[in-house]
Amino acid sequence: MKIVLLGAGAWGSALAMSAARHPAGHAVTLWARDAAQAQGMRAERCNTRYLPAIAFPPALHIADGDPAALLPGADLLIVATPMAALRGMLQALRGCSVPVAWLCKGFEAAPENDPGAHGLLAHEVQALVAPELMAAAFSGPSFAQEVALGQPTALVAASPHSRVREALVRSFHSPSLRVYANEDIVGVEVGGAVKNVLAIATGLCDGLALGLNARAALITRGLAEMTRLGLALGARPETFMGLSGLGDLVLTATGALSRNRRVGMLLAQGKSLAQALESLGHVAEGVYSARTVAQRAHRLRVDMPITRAVVDLLDGRLGPADAVALLMGRSPASEPG
Repeated sequence: MKIVLLGAGAWGSALAMSAARHPAGHAVTLWARDAAQAQGMRAERCNTRYLPAIAFPPALHIADGDPAALLPGADLLIVATPMAALRGMLQALRGCSVPVAWLCKGFEAAPENDPGAHGLLAHEVQALVAPELMAAAFSGPSFAQEVALGQPTALVAASPHSRVREALVRSFHSPSLRVYANEDIVGVEVGGAVKNVLAIATGLCDGLALGLNARAALITRGLAEMTRLGLALGARPETFMGLSGLGDLVLTATGALSRNRRVGMLLAQGKSLAQALESLGHVAEGVYSARTVAQRAHRLRVDMPITRAVVDLLDGRLGPADAVALLMGRSPASEPG
């Protein structure tokens, strides 16, 4: 297969490397928006900015310039941009007959000048700007570094279109990367968006050394929040017990490589949000989507107290200790719920 990945960040690069190592011998191209970055990757045969010291497979081709030049003959397009850039990329792909999948997780921010607007999930953006595309979300519990190193990983190809699900399985399913098809794109995207916000909360608790009991309680209650929002948006409940729900939440909330968890830990240490983000050097999607998740939940009348506390922490209305007191101090209630 001819596979084109549009975006040379950590995750796009890692998946390009995985596809280029596939036993089927795919022709894989990784496109970088920045020509200087592309030239550096061609010369050094690695992504020194995001995945230093992990060599590209010999078969991986690096490109820059007009991405439209890469589309003829392609069998699968992967949009590997942050959520903020997804709309523009999908607009550029309008009319494309090739299966398209995106890697970004989160909600697109609502326009600030429209008080009635709300943030959109990726498939909702696609339905507005390029409804004719055969599209999917490619998600699941995964750190880019481990995928780039060929360590075992399982992902979910979520789409209402069987053709797109099958293309993702053919392209990426291998001895080290297992790909499972799922029709519930709503549930998969809600899981991918909300887990980043919850990881900030668990990072805060870990940074304040509250213990493993507190972490387990927070993750469990966070899963309940995630599920409530997903069901309100039309997702299937079983999706949240799978890879893109519970699996991705556990990984992001507990893994040492989690950028969102790291933000919470840095805030617990007294860093400002600006200082925390500067020290990461990568995008932490939970910071940008927390407010949008809370807004969407409010419009749907879905109770998400952990998410609200994270928003208040990020916006400076709560300090770390006060945020934790709010997170762990809810009134008694029945479970599940």
